[in-house]
Amino acid sequence: MATLVLTLLGTDRAGLVSAVSGVISEHGGSWERSQMAHLAGTFAGVVEVAVPTTGVDALVAAVEGLGAQGLRVTVERTADEPERDEGSRLALHLVGADRPGIVAEISSLLAEHGVNVEELSTDVSDAPMAGGTLFEADAVVVVPAGADTAALRAGLEALADELMVDLDLHDTD
Repeated sequence: MATLVLTLLGTDRAGLVSAVSGVISEHGGSWERSQMAHLAGTFAGVVEVAVPTTGVDALVAAVEGLGAQGLRVTVERTADEPERDEGSRLALHLVGADRPGIVAEISSLLAEHGVNVEELSTDVSDAPMAGGTLFEADAVVVVPAGADTAALRAGLEALADELMVDLDLHDTD
């Protein structure tokens, strides 16, 4: 089996997921994992697909053909999945008043500590009773084996204070 990662982008409308999943199924592919969202009137998604090696080219041609329906599809053919980092997995939850730069500052600090962001989801919503908007983020991060987790936590806590956000970091187990 081969693994493909599809990125999808188009004007949101009913039937887009059905169009993509139908093409994958017709070509013997298996829809493995995905993340999809409606963002500013746009449908955006990422899908991991397993497909028999002999059917890769036909599936790629078929999903790229969805452009005729207004859906841009980019296909990445992947190598065998690399071994996952043996470091510790942590869940990060952040919430606070929205302002530009929160993701940039948090991700910069994580990168300084060699931390890999495996999953990230963010949202902005109206702040109940307070007015303004709230920014919320949830992430799964991998801290490399041997990294100074205490220094990472201290850095994140100091940055959270500076940004005036609540931040929780805990083991995923």
